[in-house]
Amino acid sequence: MASVEECRAALVKLVAQFDEIDEEDRAKHVVERTLSCRVPDLDVIFYGRLHHGGLDPFTQEAPADGKPADVKLTVASDDLIALVDGRLDLARALLGGRVKIDASFGDLLRLRRLI
Repeated sequence: MASVEECRAALVKLVAQFDEIDEEDRAKHVVERTLSCRVPDLDVIFYGRLHHGGLDPFTQEAPADGKPADVKLTVASDDLIALVDGRLDLARALLGGRVKIDASFGDLLRLRRLI
C-alpha cells in the first residue's frame, strides 16, 4: 500500500502530464469540471479542478461550496501510482474494477480523448 505522500506526488505528476497536452486539444475537449480522487485504502480524498488552462493542483481540502465533484474517481493507492506512471492501463483497470469513475457519459468521452 502506497502512502498519502506517494499518492500526492503521483497527482502532482498527473498535473504536470496534463500540462503537456497540446493547448488546442485541451480547448476542444476540456470543459470546467471539479474532480475528486478517493483512495479508500488510505481513507483520503483529493480534490482538483479541470479547466481550459489546465488541471489545478490537487488538495485534500473539500471545495468551499460543498458541492459534490463533477467527476469522481475511486482507486486504490498502488493503482493510482501505477496509472500515473503508465504501468496500468486505464481501460483495463476500469473493466477489471480496479478503478471506478462516476461521471456523465459526455465527461467520460472527453476525458478519454485527453488520457
